[in-house]
Amino acid sequence: MDLELVIIGTELLLGLTADTNGAEIAQALSARGVRVVRRTAVADREEDIRAAVRDALARSGAVLTTGGLGPTRDDITKKVVADLFGAPLQFDDSVWADLLARFARLGRTPAPSNRSQAEVPRGASVLRNRWGTAPGLWLEGKAGLAIMLPGVPGEMRNLLEHEVAPRLASSAARGVIRSLVVRTTGIPESSLAERIGAIEPEIAPLTLAYLPGLEGVDLRLTAWNLPAEDADRRLRAAAITLASRAGDVVYGEGDIDLAAVVLEQARARAMSIATAESCTGGLVGARLTEVPGSSDVFLGGVVAYHNEPVVIAMARGAAEHLGADAAVAVTGIAGPAGGSTPKPVGTVWLGLACRGRMEAKRTVLPGNRGEIRARAAQAALRFLLRGIST
Repeated sequence: MDLELVIIGTELLLGLTADTNGAEIAQALSARGVRVVRRTAVADREEDIRAAVRDALARSGAVLTTGGLGPTRDDITKKVVADLFGAPLQFDDSVWADLLARFARLGRTPAPSNRSQAEVPRGASVLRNRWGTAPGLWLEGKAGLAIMLPGVPGEMRNLLEHEVAPRLASSAARGVIRSLVVRTTGIPESSLAERIGAIEPEIAPLTLAYLPGLEGVDLRLTAWNLPAEDADRRLRAAAITLASRAGDVVYGEGDIDLAAVVLEQARARAMSIATAESCTGGLVGARLTEVPGSSDVFLGGVVAYHNEPVVIAMARGAAEHLGADAAVAVTGIAGPAGGSTPKPVGTVWLGLACRGRMEAKRTVLPGNRGEIRARAAQAALRFLLRGIST
């Protein structure tokens, strides 16, 4: 089944709100064999919504919209879609009763405009919204299938899981679309591609995509329209092959954070860790403490921002003062000023003190100030991981 997304909201086009809904919907539907073939964002204008939904239905026969189901004058999605299907809006007493009950639980009185949320296109199925006031709608007709969900992320997510997904469950028997991500760090995309080689014929019918980012290059494997068990088996085998080719730059799968891997390895070796930071200003410590349960391994960190500290002294000092088995230090020039020919902006030194062993490493990282700091924090975590794993 192919389906298009129409994300509705002027705030999205103004850049005031990021479209997180589209990514969540695509991932959830793909797992159920529904392929999202196009995603369009439009303003809260009747003509724009009408054109986007009409064109999506003409191309794919199915469309899912988010936004425009509220009680205000700019919430016009329901009316526009109803017109396209020739299904006039009708007041639904059961929907209104649910809205009144919800307002009563919240100790609120509905405004007159809330009555519009109980209007339902003729023939539509109501997707009960137990998390908000705007119910979702499922409308089928000669024009195709239209699924309308509210734009509030929490409401959309729950309706998608509890109301939309069960209705699409039968598509899983025809095949699923699943992805598995292998995470790498410390290697450029081009070098990683050379290391892996022409692997695509070996893993077919799976596809492979390279996804570079601040933390490294993710390798996304995708199975298209395969039975669920076959897809999982092929993805697992391909991930093993990828990891063997990529080597020590691989640190995990899925959305795992390198900081969590560091903590897991330290815990397995009964080691405590500490940090000493300059140019990253505490980012490494923040990454570690963001992982639940980190306090049993991470003892603390020091931020030293004066030019005098050197990286080995920082690492040694942090380990000694905090009583840690291993400490990583990072210092450098994040920019935009402060660079020179021998030490350009992006120059970063990493230091490691691990049970008496000292080690230092120099690297030059690309990007603006924020990107250099983020990449330096990731590099420090990888340096620490290699140190405690040796």
